[in-house]
Amino acid sequence: MAAPRACKETTLGFVERTENWRLSRQFFPSKVGGKPAWLSMTDIPTSEKLNCRKCGAVCVFLMQVYCPITEQGTCFHRTLFIFCCRDPTCHKHSDNAAFVVFRSQLPRENEFYDYEPPDEDVPLGEGKDCNSSGGDVTDDSLCAVCGCFGGKKCAKCHMKSYCCREHQLIDWKAGHRKECGSTGSIANGCKQILFPEFELVTESEDYHHEDMDDGGKEESHVQDDTGDKSEINVAELEKMALSESKEDRQFAKFKKRTDHEPDQVIRYQLGGQPLLISCENQPQQQDIPPCSSCGSERHFEFQVMPQLLIHLDVDSLEASIDWGTLLIYTCAKSCDGASAYLPEFLWKQDIVPESNK
Repeated sequence: MAAPRACKETTLGFVERTENWRLSRQFFPSKVGGKPAWLSMTDIPTSEKLNCRKCGAVCVFLMQVYCPITEQGTCFHRTLFIFCCRDPTCHKHSDNAAFVVFRSQLPRENEFYDYEPPDEDVPLGEGKDCNSSGGDVTDDSLCAVCGCFGGKKCAKCHMKSYCCREHQLIDWKAGHRKECGSTGSIANGCKQILFPEFELVTESEDYHHEDMDDGGKEESHVQDDTGDKSEINVAELEKMALSESKEDRQFAKFKKRTDHEPDQVIRYQLGGQPLLISCENQPQQQDIPPCSSCGSERHFEFQVMPQLLIHLDVDSLEASIDWGTLLIYTCAKSCDGASAYLPEFLWKQDIVPESNK
């Protein structure tokens, strides 16, 4: 299997409010928050595969990016999914243990969707979808709280599914205990744990490399300044000044590049290079594990920007979910594996705290 061709240009993603029907899976959305719009309805990840590696709780849906590879027949439909733990104390500095990433892909002819794509301006009726054709999972078997695979049922009404006991308790307290067994509208507790829902819309980045900051002059300037320091600790001062200038330059480069489109929440460039926010904790090739399915190298595909945090309602006076940037690495061959949802790799890079500079 040949590797997909790398993208030369960068595509930027932005969040927008939209009608809920546009975010259903039949429209192959890219989106943030809410419940996942699963691509394949077979082998949907179980709660065990979505567990936070810090606390063991089920990670909730953060975002998905629809990113087909047109020259590869098995990737006519292709979506990457990111999940994260809602407990802010699990989000440690430059630690990816609170995140999970999956890749799902389908050929054009498949058991879930029509060969021709739907009209994006018309809500779907009862057409060919996962409830009427194909798959081993239906909407009724998804967790009523988070939208992941629900392996448990309410023991009393058998009408609602849950991925774990924690989510069943959340829904019970949110109103299901009053409506259990009702044939009408049933309340749910999803709003307590889900992120606000947005559509991801994209456009090509319009940026000229000659606009990049010229780091060489800055470094020369810093070195000249350190020469004026006292003879006593001049070597240490030079080392500190140079280290700080590198960190400041890297962040300045990041900021200058993003200032052209300050609302960007993702940057997509299949096989390209990420825009790093810090000179510390930069991923090297040996840091990126090979594909667990086929053993191929993984390459960079897209990154989540810190601007997304503004839209997630996660700010807190105490601990809060935070990141500098999240780098997503995927199988360079975008292989087909034994499961419809294959794990991929996330690298979390944070800004170096002032106390560590």
